Amino acid sequence: MRRCIVVRFPHAHLCAMKLYTIGYEGAIQPDVIARLKAAGVQVLADVRAVAASRRAGFSKTLLANSLLEAGIDYVHLRGVGTPKAGRDAARAGRTDEMRAIYRASMAEPAFEVDYARLRELAATQPTALLCFCGEADHCHRRLLTECLAAEDGFEVVDL
Repeated sequence: MRRCIVVRFPHAHLCAMKLYTIGYEGAIQPDVIARLKAAGVQVLADVRAVAASRRAGFSKTLLANSLLEAGIDYVHLRGVGTPKAGRDAARAGRTDEMRAIYRASMAEPAFEVDYARLRELAATQPTALLCFCGEADHCHRRLLTECLAAEDGFEVVDL
């Protein structure tokens, strides 16, 4: 299981850099993009294991194209997404179970690869983590941001 160990990137700033999170539950795509732009986000890191959605505008290709038109880069980091069992637990309101499943997945090689990529992106450009959950505290985004804040000193802002 991954433990958050403080290891700073050599190019990290001395003052806290901001790391944003956003959920699109109950939102429409133009509003999400407007919130990202208003915050100065340059990269949207899609941290869903499956970048598909029944909500209009939030499937991978359409979302990526819309973000590009708005001047925001898109990257899908499937490896830091929640495994199916964790998504099922979250949908059922079993947040503690989802967190346990997610923490176990943090030891997987795919997680390590995409987590390293996420750290690098967030250290170099204003980045937002996207998932469906409207409340970051009930989402795996919170577990990711807790590690990123501990390791790299990010100030986390939920949009």
